[in-house]
Amino acid sequence: MLSAESHNWPDRSKLPRLAPEMQFPPYSYVTGRFPHPLRDAEGHAYGKPVVGAAPLDPADWRPCDAYCQAIDLFNHGFYWEAHEAWEQVWIALGRTGETANFVKGVIKLAAAGVKAREGRANGVQRHAQRAEQLIRLTAGLSKAGEQYAGLELQELIRISQALIRAPEEFVDRSDDPVKIVLPPLVCHG
Repeated sequence: MLSAESHNWPDRSKLPRLAPEMQFPPYSYVTGRFPHPLRDAEGHAYGKPVVGAAPLDPADWRPCDAYCQAIDLFNHGFYWEAHEAWEQVWIALGRTGETANFVKGVIKLAAAGVKAREGRANGVQRHAQRAEQLIRLTAGLSKAGEQYAGLELQELIRISQALIRAPEEFVDRSDDPVKIVLPPLVCHG
């Protein structure tokens, strides 16, 4: 079983960075603990323009910078920031269709990470349930097989199920500026 305490996660230091030129922010946003990145003058992205994304092609996903950056952010504990990056990809896709549903699924996984950092197990479970639904929908419709946009669909489903079964095991109430609470997303291709 995947959990934050007893896990068998891949070593993040061995995962290649997909966007090595991107610098990580000084903290991962958690409501009530850190300044809002965009709205607060002390926020890590305050005053910076929100950059849109190119639409994601699941067969050729590496050119989509926002998608790759979101995976790096997620894998290093920046769940709110990953959510925001993936949301730009989702918007670029027009918010509908197979690929948009897939991106919405990983957005929901990132949202589960945000809720884990907020200490809200019910939010972890709720977002993981929606992530699983969207990823299963993609798996059922996809002609790509096991992988979609470089990610293993069954692994995403397993992560979602672990969050649904035992959301409290992923909850972290620490004041750490960055805390990894979810398994990494391993890319292929």
